[in-house]
Amino acid sequence: MLSRVAENLYWLGRYLERAESSARLINATTQVLLDLPRNASFGWDVLISVAGLDNLFRRSVSAADEAAIMGFLITDEKNPGSIVSSIRSARENSRTLREVLPRLAWERINSLYLFVNRSSSTAVGRAQRIQVLEELIERRQAVAGLLADCMSHDVAHHFMVLGQHVERADMTTRIVDINAAVLVPRQQVPEDPSIALLWIGVLKCLSAYQMYRRHVSVQVRSASVVDYLLKDPHFPRTVRYCLDELESCLSELPHHAGPIKATRVAQRRLAGMKLDNVSPAVRHEYMDAIQADLARIHEEISSEYFCGFWTNLEQNQAQVAG
Repeated sequence: MLSRVAENLYWLGRYLERAESSARLINATTQVLLDLPRNASFGWDVLISVAGLDNLFRRSVSAADEAAIMGFLITDEKNPGSIVSSIRSARENSRTLREVLPRLAWERINSLYLFVNRSSSTAVGRAQRIQVLEELIERRQAVAGLLADCMSHDVAHHFMVLGQHVERADMTTRIVDINAAVLVPRQQVPEDPSIALLWIGVLKCLSAYQMYRRHVSVQVRSASVVDYLLKDPHFPRTVRYCLDELESCLSELPHHAGPIKATRVAQRRLAGMKLDNVSPAVRHEYMDAIQADLARIHEEISSEYFCGFWTNLEQNQAQVAG
């Protein structure tokens, strides 16, 4: 497989997952706004920091209010992480991969692109936001189901899954961290029922509420929710599950020592995190540490397979032929 094709597949997985996970992050934010405790407020600047886009946002947008931030995250084409930009990039990648992907994949991704272009502007306002983004999530899941069921699980599929799970793990940490943007008065009891509503919203936006109640508890506590969304080995959107999938896919690829080593470092760090009775500030530091580990995994994958591996292979083959 050409390095360029492998890289396009990897980024196709990332772009599609980024669009869905951004929609989930925005829906989580909207749900938090509806469930804010009495006298609490929402720090919009903190949300942009949680999303990892604060530097770009400050260069592009002057006002840090709800409308400006929603526009930046959903429709702003100058933001490469916006939903519109992600779907457009996924469409362009899939157009160049028609020989590798199932034929229907291009049609579904193109249909998703047309839907986003038609409907994304209405998602900036709070009235229709959840409905539009829920439909986007459903359409993206239809694409994921098609690729999972109608594409050979070969090297091409492995690269796409690598991109998907690197992005998913990163965005899960950001959604878990969304409550860092809730500014609660000091007298507020941390496990007040109204605070539990915020964590229920986080679980629901990740489609994890029912599974949490089934496998953890009917009581929603912040430490239990964070532990579940980071460490559960069975739910597909947890960080632990994503890291395990990365290791599994990498083990099927050649020359995987560097990426697998970085993945196992992240797994050990995650396993060693003690999440009971930690402050929001410490929890935020944990999320930053996981995101840094995921960035290193991405760098190892990129340097091994997209930059150096195929060049070295061609050089070795040329030496043998010479």
